[in-house]
Amino acid sequence: MAFTMFGRTIRKIGVIGSGNIGPDIALHFSQNLYAYGVPVVVVDIVQAALEAGSKKAESKMAKAAEKKIFKKEVADAIFKNMLFTTDYGKIADADFVIEAAFEREDVKHKIFDQCQTSCPKTAIFASNSSHMEPEVIFQKMNDKSRCLVIHYFYPAERNILVEIVPGKDTDPALTEYLMKFYEFLGKAPIKVKSRYGYAVDPIFEGLFEATALTVEKGLATVKQADAIVQKALGMGVGPFTAHNLAGGNPITQHGLNEMHTKIMPWYRSPKILDDQVKSGKPWETAARGEVVEYTPETYEAVSNRVIGAYFGMICEIVGSGISNIGDLELAMDVGLVLKTPFAMMNKMGVKRALELVESYAKENSGFKVDEILIKQAASGQPWKIPVVFREDKAEVAIVKIRRPKVLNALNADVFEQLREVFTGIQKDPKIKGALLTGFGTRAFVSGADIGMLAAQKTPEEAEAFCLKSMAILNLIENLGKPVVCAMNGLAFGGGNEMAMSCTARIATKGQKVFVSQPEPRLGIIPGNGGTQRLPRLIGMENAWPLLRNANSISSAQAKELGLIQEEVEGDLIGAAMDWVKKILSGAVHVPGIKKDPIATPSKLPDVDIGHLSRKIDALVQRAVLEGAKMTLEEGLKLEAKIFGECLLTRDMKIGIENFLKNGPKVNAAFVHN
Repeated sequence: MAFTMFGRTIRKIGVIGSGNIGPDIALHFSQNLYAYGVPVVVVDIVQAALEAGSKKAESKMAKAAEKKIFKKEVADAIFKNMLFTTDYGKIADADFVIEAAFEREDVKHKIFDQCQTSCPKTAIFASNSSHMEPEVIFQKMNDKSRCLVIHYFYPAERNILVEIVPGKDTDPALTEYLMKFYEFLGKAPIKVKSRYGYAVDPIFEGLFEATALTVEKGLATVKQADAIVQKALGMGVGPFTAHNLAGGNPITQHGLNEMHTKIMPWYRSPKILDDQVKSGKPWETAARGEVVEYTPETYEAVSNRVIGAYFGMICEIVGSGISNIGDLELAMDVGLVLKTPFAMMNKMGVKRALELVESYAKENSGFKVDEILIKQAASGQPWKIPVVFREDKAEVAIVKIRRPKVLNALNADVFEQLREVFTGIQKDPKIKGALLTGFGTRAFVSGADIGMLAAQKTPEEAEAFCLKSMAILNLIENLGKPVVCAMNGLAFGGGNEMAMSCTARIATKGQKVFVSQPEPRLGIIPGNGGTQRLPRLIGMENAWPLLRNANSISSAQAKELGLIQEEVEGDLIGAAMDWVKKILSGAVHVPGIKKDPIATPSKLPDVDIGHLSRKIDALVQRAVLEGAKMTLEEGLKLEAKIFGECLLTRDMKIGIENFLKNGPKVNAAFVHN
């Protein structure tokens, strides 16, 4: 068996190094590729390291089975798909080899020299280096076009961030393949240009340096600085605690000293870090549950300096051109799991952010204030943080919504960026069609951000809110160019409503939970066309229960009902591109959505709404039945008006508050009023 997708086949994966991260990288591969029959082989020259790595992987899968993340038989199969061995011959036929050994140039050169001698000429060679440029790692390789850095983050099987770092000789097609491959495996890959430390480690290690310097200057103790920075940046643990957990002191010491000459002079290993590495001891941080005391003045002194350093480092990276605002915002959010920098700057004001950076630079020799921050502050405008991305492939524009932490949920930024992107597509004479998709494999769009819905205060405000977002869906529907929706995962609420505004819909095959209009669970009705487009697409009898009982259907059921045109195994984006081309050529005709009134059967199916609000159900029925007698344009306006009326009910407040407090699995106690 093999994994064949995106124009390449992988039959075996090799991971070299069974230290801290190698077994976790191997485990992630096995979790995602065992079902394709792709074995994962971990090679190390130290038997004890292999035994430790094997036990670690086995333990993690046992815990995953206990927590019901995987069924026991699946967890066992994932572990058995992995081989830990000292025999390099076991990866001689590997199609993909990733090295996770010591961060030493001579070690990496020796490993890859052996690999290029024994592995297939088409094999991908990657290093999980955290700092070294690909040009350095692969300088002795005969064929550098198949070599690059793939930097994972701890813990590698769960942290979704990976940096894809091609060298100057890396084949761009390989980079593109790996971006698709890792997204398919559930990761959030970002492409970073080659530079020492790449994009993320200069922030991780730089935050440590900035925090350590506040201790050196006597502004706080290690415990205090650790707790203050954790709070100020919303981190899971403070910088000192993180280094204790990962054993990162020596790596950070070396990295900071290299960055001193390769990035900017401010980077350097602080004396307290040098002393700590020499002692081999962990930092003295707070014990679990321990409350660390500090004054408001201490908090301000430490947090202002570290936040100033954070903003300055981030802007230096964007200014250098190795990464961009959208990718860095994503990396900080899902990789380092801290408050995202550009959103923080927008919240406090970019001018205030510049003041913090300039103040930090004045106090710290060699710290750069990048021109992009100076210009942005002078503009008086907030940073634009992209969450909707457009990529043109010949005459087709690929539009992707990327908000993985909230399963691509819709908010005001998404709607506004979709409006900008699709207006641009409409006006672009080179573009003949488009496809719309979501990031990852779990969701196309999981719905609308509940906070955005909860923010509506009056019926009139809610009606206007619906009409504004409906205008973007109407733009997509009436673009004048075909738009195929590639539904890469579930589509709930606004996600399904957005998909229905497209010319055609295709979906990843085998989704058991795929489409739902769950609004009645929140004490509201659909507000982006669900009550109007769904009956027109699949018929009133089929739409009636879906709009009232809030239950989900599978992708197979969606295909049977005619909601989607195809279930796709394999490359969904490739299939969507084919659909756009077939529609453009006339090889396929997809009937447009009915714009005129539609007939309502004399008898509609009985629907058991269970615990759901009878008051809201009456509003849903009214929107569907009255809207059917109208044109689509009139029906959409009616839906928006009735959505506004939900604010007059007690059940909307109950439903929204229940969701925000308890999540989607706890039923709201509606009072039907």
